[in-house]
Amino acid sequence: MAANWLPPVSLTASGRPVFLPGEVERCLLPAVDLESENPGLAPFRSGLLVLTSHRLLWIDEQSAAGFAAPLAAVVHAYPPKKSIRSMFASPRIRVQVSVSPDGRIVEDGVRSEVITVVMRGKNDPDAFYCRLLEVLRSRQWEAAVVAEKRNTDSGIAEPPMAAAARVRMPVVGVSGILRKEQELWESTDKSLQEAFQDLNALMSKAKDMVQLAEKMRLKLLSSSSASSNADDEEMGSKQEMQDWLLSVGIVSPVTKESAGALYHQQLSRELADFVKLPLERAGGMIALVDVYCLFNRARGTALISPDDLLQACTLWEKFDVPVMLRKFDSGVMVIQSKARRDEEVFARIASLAQKPDALRTGISPSDAALTLGIAPALAKEHLLTAESKGLLCRDVSPDGFRFFINLFTEIDPSDIYMIKNNGPAHVWSSALSLSG
Repeated sequence: MAANWLPPVSLTASGRPVFLPGEVERCLLPAVDLESENPGLAPFRSGLLVLTSHRLLWIDEQSAAGFAAPLAAVVHAYPPKKSIRSMFASPRIRVQVSVSPDGRIVEDGVRSEVITVVMRGKNDPDAFYCRLLEVLRSRQWEAAVVAEKRNTDSGIAEPPMAAAARVRMPVVGVSGILRKEQELWESTDKSLQEAFQDLNALMSKAKDMVQLAEKMRLKLLSSSSASSNADDEEMGSKQEMQDWLLSVGIVSPVTKESAGALYHQQLSRELADFVKLPLERAGGMIALVDVYCLFNRARGTALISPDDLLQACTLWEKFDVPVMLRKFDSGVMVIQSKARRDEEVFARIASLAQKPDALRTGISPSDAALTLGIAPALAKEHLLTAESKGLLCRDVSPDGFRFFINLFTEIDPSDIYMIKNNGPAHVWSSALSLSG
């Protein structure tokens, strides 16, 4: 089978690949086939090809399966052929890779084979080939080894003669002033070089820091659930740390440069993965404007526009993702988890509205927000929806909106003065009699 010569790849719930530490997307191509020169290996047909800084990924979006070839195993890449015959056929790029004795693509294999990338969509083979060569020449998968070697080399002691040569001479006369100016310029130049080296090191380690922050956040979540006897100050500090770690950033944000025509499709899948944690903390529903702020903060400098966000959310209808875009009658747009059902929300609102205090004074959007664990603006939308379903009645006063349980459904048209012995009307009557 095809899976025998390419190792599988883990995918997220939305179908995005799970990246390795420091791995970044470089290019995406739809409708791509992967074929091997070995006739005994089944080809991969019509999938999404993802070129990253570490691997060449092939994803079947229909079956949510993915496979990968490490770029460290690539020996050579051949450019697309330019001929009259190639003008009427699908562009092909041949890649020579090293394989193990059992036929798997691995680094430092015993022999080499050629796999062919067949582009059946409207893709630019020359642009992809240039991007592939750029990634192969950068060899970012070896960055960790090079960084470790650099740190080891920096720990070598300096020879005594070199240290003695840096003895500063006294500043005397015009030559001393000129020498001082020269030392100042050299010091400034050295400071700039060190600053940019530190910036490059920070950028290269950004992906690792994001993954480290995610591990710390998960550890905090597990420790907070295990130890429930912690004091309020400790719990507050943990909550603050979780908020900070949640906004650290996204490991490999989707950009128009890397995704091309698949930008909004891949952005939609990335957004579906991102909103999972904010939805859990917000009670299963969060306003679209809040998601826009959180998502852009996590993407850092790769910001998106409101139109891109809205278009990405509307594409969720075509994908099998656990979130959905919802628009209330008032026009408020929210992102909601599919696991959150309106019947459960209405049941909690009805239970809140039938409490003795709520029967006398009603409930406000703030009261419902505390019960549902969501923002007051979203709680108000739920109350208005429950009113449209006939569960609540609205009272508008100078103090704002107050909602009461609907008692009109308890009235018997044949005897409007009769109060049933059980039900909301009986509880309401008892609450009024107790309050005097």
